[in-house]
Amino acid sequence: MNIWLNFLIDSLAFGATFMYGSTGEILTEKAGHLNLGIPGIMCMGGAGGCLILNMIGKSGLPPFLIVLLGILGSVLLSMLCGLIYSFLTVTLRANQNVTGLALTTFGVGLMKVIMSKLDATVYLIGPKMMYRWPFAGRQDSLQCLGVLFFLAIIIVLLSSWVLFRTRVGLQLRAVGENPATADAVGINVTRYKYMATCIGSGIAGLGGFYYIIDYMVSQEAYLSLEAFGWLSIALVIFALWRPHLTIIGSFVFGFLFSCSSYITNISWIQVTMATKPLLKMLPYVVTIIVLVISSIRNKRENQPPASLGLSYFREER
Repeated sequence: MNIWLNFLIDSLAFGATFMYGSTGEILTEKAGHLNLGIPGIMCMGGAGGCLILNMIGKSGLPPFLIVLLGILGSVLLSMLCGLIYSFLTVTLRANQNVTGLALTTFGVGLMKVIMSKLDATVYLIGPKMMYRWPFAGRQDSLQCLGVLFFLAIIIVLLSSWVLFRTRVGLQLRAVGENPATADAVGINVTRYKYMATCIGSGIAGLGGFYYIIDYMVSQEAYLSLEAFGWLSIALVIFALWRPHLTIIGSFVFGFLFSCSSYITNISWIQVTMATKPLLKMLPYVVTIIVLVISSIRNKRENQPPASLGLSYFREER
């Protein structure tokens, strides 16, 4: 029974990491930008938060303030990465795919350099200071469902409400569908692209911080963070570019991602260690299946924004 409980809890916790990354990417893609730099941004967010905790962990500040500053550092560094991406792709109109891949390569490399220089005994004190309502004081796996887990769900629901129930969300979607038309009716296309990318990057970076500090609580956790970034991008397709569907998709991906760790411990399932890499492919396989199905059905609401990945040249309007 403990194996199944741990399996469920790990699936939920993994899912929260996916929720942060995919929600940030959806906001960016709704503005018409395909940000393949999300894996690097999540890595930078995790490294930035750990760096702040390492600097002030023994400063004597109130525990809640230390964790809050770590979260703030994670979000700000991630938003800075988003700002750089926006400047290159919106202002300079650089190729979005190349820029995103370069940002990922840079972010992953810089994260490894930063994390290798930090004292893990200092930055891993964050979870001990975190108010883990409603599971505070527990010694089992439920501890990983802390404040940041529930914050992920709140951010997803809030993002969905803003995108589909507010004027700002309507204008943002208009920018992603047809920036020329949006510009013609007076919408500031550049501002919306910058805003969506920076906010989306901040949310994604917070997912990296959550994974290292609030869930894995491990010195080596950052080494596997890049994979969560790529899966978060794949989850956007699974969720059909709708933030609220990422809740379901994230838990499905979390379940599939956890399979490789737990399925070998289940006695009545004959799986060898050699097949574990194949099990890690399951989220990608499911994404491809969903992409094929959505393409066959060919419903407009299931398709990406029409201008996704295309630079906007105002003089050609």
